Amino acid sequence: MTYVAAHLDRIGALLGEHVVLVVSSLVVALLIALPLGIVAARNARAGGAILAVTGAIYTIPSLALLALLVAALGLGRITAIVALVAYAQMILIRGIVAGLRGVDPALVDAARGLGLTARQTLLRVEFPAALPVVLGGVRVATVSLVALATVAAWINAGGLGVLLFEGIGTNNPQKIVAGALAAAALAIAADLALRAAERAVRT
Repeated sequence: MTYVAAHLDRIGALLGEHVVLVVSSLVVALLIALPLGIVAARNARAGGAILAVTGAIYTIPSLALLALLVAALGLGRITAIVALVAYAQMILIRGIVAGLRGVDPALVDAARGLGLTARQTLLRVEFPAALPVVLGGVRVATVSLVALATVAAWINAGGLGVLLFEGIGTNNPQKIVAGALAAAALAIAADLALRAAERAVRT
């Protein structure tokens, strides 16, 4: 742990880059996944197609997808965000679909009986009821993105993966351990925070 003690500033800076990369990717991914998830929950045929496509993307090895995107977009953070957004879609959309389909139909009928429109029913009744399940998907996606973002250092996107690749390239186990421990700590912290949010919305 000598490297960690001597390089706290650098590890902190790379951790900050990693957080920005993950949060940026998650926000963009949610903006895409929410409408797709709603469509998938409402229409079985469209839902099957959406889940099939996003599932196929998720099976592509991360290095292979990054290599393809680098050829089209070049090196850097934007390319990494595109890859991370693509990977997050399956997890997020499945969570949204499961949450919306799990809402008690009686709640929906009651809302419509009160004169709420379909949009009002979705926003005021269905989505709040589905929120714990949706947050479960967000939690899983976030932890996955923390792990996948380490690979983004391969294309000069920064983050904790820099320590891993530098450690491998220079045969420095302490750098590898520092990067791995920091990434693991970030994943655990994100998981605990989102679990707490899940519990809060269930009460």
